[in-house]
Amino acid sequence: MGGGLCCCLSAEEKANLRVSLEIERRLRQDKRDSRKELKLLLLGTGESGKSTFIKQMRIIHGSGYTEDDRNSFTKLIYQNIYSAMQAMIRAMNSLQIPYSSEQSKEDSQMIEEVDIEKVTTLERKHVEAMKRLWEDSGIQECYSRRREYQLSDSAKYYLSDLDRIAEPSFLPNEQDILRVRVPTTGIIEYPFELQDVIFRIVDVGGQRSERRKWIHCFENVTSLIFLVALSEYDQVLAESDSENRLEESKALFKTIITYPWFLNSSVILFLNKKDLLEEKIMYSHLITYFPAFTGPKQDVKAAQEFILKLYQDQNTDKKKVIYSHFTCATDTDNIRFVFAAVRDTVLQSNLKEFNLT
Repeated sequence: MGGGLCCCLSAEEKANLRVSLEIERRLRQDKRDSRKELKLLLLGTGESGKSTFIKQMRIIHGSGYTEDDRNSFTKLIYQNIYSAMQAMIRAMNSLQIPYSSEQSKEDSQMIEEVDIEKVTTLERKHVEAMKRLWEDSGIQECYSRRREYQLSDSAKYYLSDLDRIAEPSFLPNEQDILRVRVPTTGIIEYPFELQDVIFRIVDVGGQRSERRKWIHCFENVTSLIFLVALSEYDQVLAESDSENRLEESKALFKTIITYPWFLNSSVILFLNKKDLLEEKIMYSHLITYFPAFTGPKQDVKAAQEFILKLYQDQNTDKKKVIYSHFTCATDTDNIRFVFAAVRDTVLQSNLKEFNLT
């Protein structure tokens, strides 16, 4: 608009012009801003590590956890501990494993009576009972057979550290928080800014009952991050005890990558819980559950590569690249390193859109 023309405008017209120019400027800005937001959708079956990954993003790229935040996890940690011990006590009965002493039997009865929903503290008598139980050879045998029932991955972590957690001054540290198990119901979003780009990570519940709520999250997804729990090759679903967890995860992956919504989204596979796989592969052989596996027993690398190929084989669109990373979601350094690679992958795929070329 030329300066001469502005002189001929009335005060009201000048005001209107300013408003319309400002609206145009804002619309352009909004368009730029919306382009600079990347939506990363976290998918995977229940307990694959999605919530833990979001907690890591908060620790690595966000504000972390304040003292008040940490305190808010205390009750959940106590409940996780009772829940794990009760799961093992129930399994002792169903697997018909005897306790090594009469004392342990009495301890188990006391812990079994605790109403987990009402737990807000760790009672001293319960702590002593659970310490004795955890050292009981029957409970240890039961723990070694945990694939035969449902037990949280964090059971050993918490039960091996009861004295520290039972301290009156206990304040959960980052590792304690990363290990807390709370099934995700509904949709959790965590946005953070990195190099002038907003990454919006969306976590949806992994249990079967939660999946029907996913559909509306599928719009404008830049990248799909699918988490697989490597250690679940010998486990069955919490919702159905005849179905292998890895088979269920693989079937879900196949369904998701063929959705039309994700035609232009990059797909990133996190083969998670590699630490648990390393431990488990020494005594639970992959070939028992996946007869197609021809690699050597107790070979972590061979097991990892076999499971990766299971997922790669679900991709029928040969033009679609599936980026993969072996991860341990509770290891902050590992996730920091892996997410740096993911960030580069995602930005690379969106260079044109972000005018970064």
